Amino acid sequence: MDRFTRTNGGDALPIYHNSSVPAQLTIPQAADRPPSTSPRTTSAQSRSIANEYSYQSPAEVASRLNTSLTQGLTAAEALSRLRDYGPNEIPHAEPEPLWLRFLGQFKEPLIVLLLCSAGLSLLVGNMDDAVSITVAVTIVISVGFLQEYRSEKSIEALNHLVPNHAHLVRKQISGTISGARTPNEPTAGASGIATPEEEVLEATSSKVMAAQLVPGDLVLFTTGDRIPADIRVTKAADLTIDASNLTGENAPVRITADARPRQGFASPAPGDTSLQLPRPTFAAGNADDKGQNIAYMGTLVKSGHGQGIVFATGGDTHFGTIATSVSGTESPRSPLQLSMDDLGAQLTRMSFGIIGLISLFGWLQGKKILEIFTISVSLAVAAIPEGLPIIVTVTLALGVHRMAKHNAIVRRMPKVETLGSVNVVCTDKTGTLTTNHMTTTKIWTFGNEDAFNVDSDEELTGKKPDAATHRILRIGNIANNARPARHHSENGAAARAVFSSTQQRGQGSSSYTRWVGQPTDVAMLDLLDRFSLHDVRDSLGPRVAETPFSSERKWMGVVIADGDKEHAYMKGAIDRVLDTCDTYVTDDGREFVMDAGRREEAIQAAEKMARQGLRVLAFANGPVNRSARSKAARSATPNGRESPHSVGAVEEQYRGLTFAGLVGMSDPPRPGVGRSIRKLMRGSVKVIMITGDGESTALAIGKQLGMAVAIPTEHSSRQITVRPVLRGDELDEMSDQDLARALDHTTIFARTTPEHKMKIIRALQSRGDIVAMTGDGVNDAPALKKADIGIAMGMHGTDVAKEAADMILTDDDFSTILHAIEEGKAIFNNIQNFLTFQLSTSAAGLSLVLICTALGFKSPLNAMQILWINIIMDGPPAQSLGVEAVDKDVMNRPPRRRNDAVLTRPLVSRVLTQAFVIMVGTMLVYTHEMQDGIVTRRDTTMTFTTFVMFDMFNALACRSESKSILRGEIGLFSNTLFNWAVSLSLMGQLLVIYFPWLQEVFQTEGLGWRDLAKLMVLCSSVFWVDEARKWLKYGKGKVGLGGRTGGGYSQAV
Repeated sequence: MDRFTRTNGGDALPIYHNSSVPAQLTIPQAADRPPSTSPRTTSAQSRSIANEYSYQSPAEVASRLNTSLTQGLTAAEALSRLRDYGPNEIPHAEPEPLWLRFLGQFKEPLIVLLLCSAGLSLLVGNMDDAVSITVAVTIVISVGFLQEYRSEKSIEALNHLVPNHAHLVRKQISGTISGARTPNEPTAGASGIATPEEEVLEATSSKVMAAQLVPGDLVLFTTGDRIPADIRVTKAADLTIDASNLTGENAPVRITADARPRQGFASPAPGDTSLQLPRPTFAAGNADDKGQNIAYMGTLVKSGHGQGIVFATGGDTHFGTIATSVSGTESPRSPLQLSMDDLGAQLTRMSFGIIGLISLFGWLQGKKILEIFTISVSLAVAAIPEGLPIIVTVTLALGVHRMAKHNAIVRRMPKVETLGSVNVVCTDKTGTLTTNHMTTTKIWTFGNEDAFNVDSDEELTGKKPDAATHRILRIGNIANNARPARHHSENGAAARAVFSSTQQRGQGSSSYTRWVGQPTDVAMLDLLDRFSLHDVRDSLGPRVAETPFSSERKWMGVVIADGDKEHAYMKGAIDRVLDTCDTYVTDDGREFVMDAGRREEAIQAAEKMARQGLRVLAFANGPVNRSARSKAARSATPNGRESPHSVGAVEEQYRGLTFAGLVGMSDPPRPGVGRSIRKLMRGSVKVIMITGDGESTALAIGKQLGMAVAIPTEHSSRQITVRPVLRGDELDEMSDQDLARALDHTTIFARTTPEHKMKIIRALQSRGDIVAMTGDGVNDAPALKKADIGIAMGMHGTDVAKEAADMILTDDDFSTILHAIEEGKAIFNNIQNFLTFQLSTSAAGLSLVLICTALGFKSPLNAMQILWINIIMDGPPAQSLGVEAVDKDVMNRPPRRRNDAVLTRPLVSRVLTQAFVIMVGTMLVYTHEMQDGIVTRRDTTMTFTTFVMFDMFNALACRSESKSILRGEIGLFSNTLFNWAVSLSLMGQLLVIYFPWLQEVFQTEGLGWRDLAKLMVLCSSVFWVDEARKWLKYGKGKVGLGGRTGGGYSQAV
């Protein structure tokens, strides 16, 4: 076994030489991989290397990188290179050391003022105050540092929620499990590039993490995939790349496997390491470059499929050099974060105004300037909610992690706040509302007017199908890209991931099937197995062309060579297939001319099956019209797949076919989807189904799911026809205004394309709706971007769709959308809850000191005590309110309006009420303790402890705006983090009171247990007052504030 090492000479290409490696090697885990030690290239150097590879033929590239064009690297070779180069990841700038970030906390102006106050106290000989202030400031900045660190770590963790994958080919030692060839694919020897070593090795393809790729890996990619590294394309079939994220140009770039003209440069001799390459100008992804054969990391496959050899990974890629140069750019803040910044600025101005009054009163009363200064600055630190944006960020990040546990990955954190406002969900049917597991249940042919019920016939095994049915089975077998699963492979060969323009995107089938691929393909091969018929694809001639299924085309077909003849096999929507047929076959095998009557008969049969909720496919085949495409025009790709033909030529291959019959497939609704739809509708969220299936099938599924299906009526006065279903061709004839009006009633759209999705979104948004849209295909990307929340499918979705989406459903289940919307609403409610807690605490503290100062009393709280209160207000109790569990009744409330403010009148009313209770209760204790006119440590300790206990009960009341703990609507101990936060805060308060060293710092003294008991009873009053408010507002069945059922702040200030 060999090991390969790299040498570089300036801009020369890397050359790999043989050296020995240990026989036993294991692939390291991501955490164990060493950082790359290879020298990083500049953007100009990466383009220069890419240029040189583009000048070389595929065979020369393979030789240069010491790899195989057909089998890639062995696992040991790949591991060796992984150790040399490190993982295929973009390097990030080294984070600032923690100690520097901690010191950065001292840059805050208010902290500097407090330290100045401590310095002045030291100069005038007041050592106790100087030490106390310094200790208190250290505690405050430590809490602030921990909050920021936690926020950054939470956001950093989000970047790992959506891992990138790649399909690659790896060599296997002869005799082990190997990959099965794709249909009609030439062998390695046929390509003329297999080496003697390759003849005793076999290759298998697999899906791996993109981070594991190394130079020399052989990678497969198809429509919708993201290119995982810089790749020299070695095979291409109708391949175009979207490089707009590199070039800014939207025009797709056509990619070929041919070497570009060298224009005077000599080809390097194999093994020549001394060649110094020039640096020709090269624009990555230039659409005008007709000879482009490089696929760059981060670009997206727009159409077709191909394979290629990796020549650069991680920071050495063109994308990596650009990303490294802009790694220090900060991300923009979300609208919610900006609104929190604005709120903080307003509260800061208000706080400074009140603090100014306190300072003025103290100065007029002849108090010491240093005391006034220290108290004022401490109040500013406590009253100004500088930690509010941080807590918002942490709350959003934690919410995103909770969604990920429920199979919803949010790619853009600011979109979390939008989820709570969604009032329309536009969803695909297949795989989202349904299981995406197709089962053939009915077969219809001419001469057999009653559709043959496959499900009820238990005697299929060994039963000989009639001629028309046999023809359907043969077409369904040949026009098929599913392959045997690995554990079902015949002759010990593994089922390789299907490399075609209809590449599989997930298993989509139950465990009892032996096939993997698209659900309709798997269903046809399962039916073949039930008839005990063999898969004939490997015994046929080469597949010279393939037309993949698309949402616009609604059919797929293949052309198979048979000597000098070619035969076309086609399946798809009934109307599209009938358009290609001029004859039909009966159950006895006779062929007749297709007339209008027979055409209508087939359409009616399809409609009958569709009304039963079945997906209906039509099948046809026949010889290719040789005049449509001359022999010389055929250009089969090296792997026997689709050749690049013009659209007209492709259509002409499927003319004059013979119609075989229909197959009806059932795709049952997912369990729980109907319940989720009903729950969304109760929460005033409208569910719209958009599908490519026929009108009858869509309507039947919609009714099964319990969707709000309109009753057909006509309003002549308004010139509006209420339709339960609208077809795509009808949408084409409607203006945006007409469609907006129709959306008041219609909830099902059939026979649609991605362009229709865009039109529906525009119409909905013109009405002021907040729209969530699902999608999985390449052409869904514009609609996903246009929607307020774009939702891509994680199992069957393309990389293009995932890139455009704001959220990814890892289980492709519609019920996950419900959980995400619930979480979005809950997060916003939690933000309002801790906002209520913080503002009421700040208002109570400011008003307490202001009133005492205005009345001529000594300040009830000293600077250290005020800073301690600030730690509690911005610390664990406040943050724990942000992780309160989702209210089970949250969907009973309508979505939040787009322009609803965070700070609402009901919220302000609640803040002032709780602040008033806290302030009055604390003032009563203070005035009671200082009846002799002398303020002692005991007096301030009682007052200080009263305020802190009020704060804890206030936090308990703020766990929910509407749910009562007394009535059991919210569990007293259901929020574990909150329980720990309050317990630790109370323990800290006891330490401040009873621990001798802290007594000196905070100027406190020990209290009796009776004192603590009395204070506990008094301070619970803020909790009882809020419970009474909840009972009056919600306990007697009243609607929530602002007229919203079930509670919630709604009326903006």
